Amino acid sequence: MSWLEKLMPSQMRNDASRQKNSVPEGLWAKCSSCGAVLYTAEMERSLHVCPKCNTHQRLRARQRLDLFLDPDNRHEIAGGLEPRDPLKFRDSKKYRDRLSAAQKDSGEREAVLMMSGTLKSMPIVAGAMDFKFMGGSMGSVVGESFVRGVHAAIDANSPFVFFSASGGARMQEGLFSLLQMGKTSTALTRLADRGLPFVSVLTHPTMGGVAASYAMLGDINVAEPEALVGFAGPRVIEQTVKQTLPEGFQRSEFLLEHGAIDMIVQRSDLRDQVYRVVSTMMHRPPVAEEAAEPEAPAEQD
Repeated sequence: MSWLEKLMPSQMRNDASRQKNSVPEGLWAKCSSCGAVLYTAEMERSLHVCPKCNTHQRLRARQRLDLFLDPDNRHEIAGGLEPRDPLKFRDSKKYRDRLSAAQKDSGEREAVLMMSGTLKSMPIVAGAMDFKFMGGSMGSVVGESFVRGVHAAIDANSPFVFFSASGGARMQEGLFSLLQMGKTSTALTRLADRGLPFVSVLTHPTMGGVAASYAMLGDINVAEPEALVGFAGPRVIEQTVKQTLPEGFQRSEFLLEHGAIDMIVQRSDLRDQVYRVVSTMMHRPPVAEEAAEPEAPAEQD
């Protein structure tokens, strides 16, 4: 309590306290780039894209799939998998304590969510990584969930779409984590052998072992604007090669210009764009939009 508040009569202090608490929590959201303060409802209407600077804010895995898939007939895949601590790893904390804290903080069991559902009534399997869970790091459960999602797409003869958001392999699982790079890549080979498309959507950030494996193996690699995508971070590369990197190095616009990805898509257009792509690749003509009813002719005098 400040010295000014101590001098105020108790009734005035109570009134001031009530006024402070009258603003509902979570009413405002702040852009991570330009710092603009916006109504949370306004940010939700814009799909968490800042209307001031067009920065695409990070989304949780469930948020992404809620925005991408049709609302009905969703089924979670590999939801019962739990992470383990095979190495009994400990750095400044025990790995199992980090897992418990991440599960409590994120509300998820692991850093990935996989679902079967539909996209504009087309059967599809989609997955997303949750950066809030230990930086979206790839451990054994992430790799196994990814493989099960691929197999579900094969069984359903449907396309597979995955949203990556990760800092890379999970160091606390050591070689077990690195093995997921080969495991997931092999599963995608099976998908390709069946002639089923894989669309990889790269979001900010997609780095390390994830970028070095399945994230860049899409038949079509799509990225959100200004997403950071690469193996090592720009600062690490600069320190290694002793050279100044080009402006925007490893951003999606730079990658598109140099042929590393196929397209950059605004979040509001993502459903339509991915639907057109997978419809074409599956040789299924997209469902035509309903034509607007013609306006009635004006009455003549």
